[in-house]
Amino acid sequence: MKHPLDEITLVKTLAPEEICPGDYVVLMEKMYELPSFLWNTDSAMTSREELVRLRCLPPEDEGIPLKVKSVCLPYVLVAHPRQLRKLIDIRRTKLARLNRSFGKQSWRLFKAQLTKQKKESRQFFRSLHRSP
Repeated sequence: MKHPLDEITLVKTLAPEEICPGDYVVLMEKMYELPSFLWNTDSAMTSREELVRLRCLPPEDEGIPLKVKSVCLPYVLVAHPRQLRKLIDIRRTKLARLNRSFGKQSWRLFKAQLTKQKKESRQFFRSLHRSP
């Protein structure tokens, strides 16, 4: 009998040179740069022109699996289940590779869910236009 923990896999954080077309990836971390004068700190420690780097978890809506289409470092072209293409600068973003079967399964699930939402919103707006 298979134990439920036998099916658990881990994502692998990727170095830029490890990213390959066909990979299923997810955003793990985003970096933002802000001028140090926004921090209202001691100016003796940092100059006003110096940038402060913040590493943050991506917004919740960006936890969607992406499919790598092409790589030209430092840029990665990815496809979103919503059929959008997005160019990611990996100098500011950390990507992680999903297990192949998990990536495919979650890609299909998100695509079906987004397609359903799109269809429902179209129907809703069509019903608005039909009403007098």
